[in-house]
Amino acid sequence: MPEIPGATHLHSGKVRDLYELASGDLLMVASDRISAFDHVLSPGIPDKGEILTRMSSWWFAQLEDIVPNHVLSTDVPDMVAGRAVVCENLAMYPVECVARGYLTGSGLIDYRATGEVCGVPLPDGLDDGSRLPTPIFTPATKADLGEHDENVTFEAVVETVGAETADRLRELTLAVYERAEGIARERGIVLADTKLEFGARPDGTIVLADEVLTPDSSRFWPADDLRPGGPQPSYDKQIVRNWLLSPESGWDRASDTPPPTLPAEVVERTRARYIEAYERLTGERF
Repeated sequence: MPEIPGATHLHSGKVRDLYELASGDLLMVASDRISAFDHVLSPGIPDKGEILTRMSSWWFAQLEDIVPNHVLSTDVPDMVAGRAVVCENLAMYPVECVARGYLTGSGLIDYRATGEVCGVPLPDGLDDGSRLPTPIFTPATKADLGEHDENVTFEAVVETVGAETADRLRELTLAVYERAEGIARERGIVLADTKLEFGARPDGTIVLADEVLTPDSSRFWPADDLRPGGPQPSYDKQIVRNWLLSPESGWDRASDTPPPTLPAEVVERTRARYIEAYERLTGERF
């Protein structure tokens, strides 16, 4: 990890590097790393860290009347300018707060096996890409680097953080999804699902943290191309996932071998998709 004057490196995840400043606040840096299937891949996607940081900042502004966020300042060291923020040092809840408005991914796998997602019963006859009758809260455990997040029931969240906090996390997650889904739909984009993270201030206030509504934490689909019944074209890293699962990559996901190097064409197509998502959602040029 790069050394940043005046900052102490605390942790690196799949994409973000976290530092502590002398003030006790945190410096969160979004790298250009990209992950899929719980592996960090090589090479990274140029400009991805800046795109994610800009997009999160834009979304935080759209949501500030629903829930406070952790950003204190964008005045950061020059070496990480544009892809870092100074943020509050919160007590993070050990729960991935996921809202789903459409059935796909791990939710689809659960549904096909049990007719439910995270203990939430769903109607018969749904398919990949089907819109759910109402958005649902489908939490997951936070996994360590290289491990899989696991879907859990709401009751498991209650056991982890208590009933009152679990209710509030569910309420906030669905409120954020509802607001964001409407904004995205106005711009011709379907927000299929999204993963949020929350922390608490010393006074107990729940705060939206980490990233929010980026292609790394959400599934965005072009509304005009939505065709339930199979995988959807997307604005996220699905290009990377699809290539890894293709015969062309030569990689066996079930094996212990790391994924191969991404081809330049896959890297460039992914970068273009991230930029397109940013520009369509925010109306700003990158």
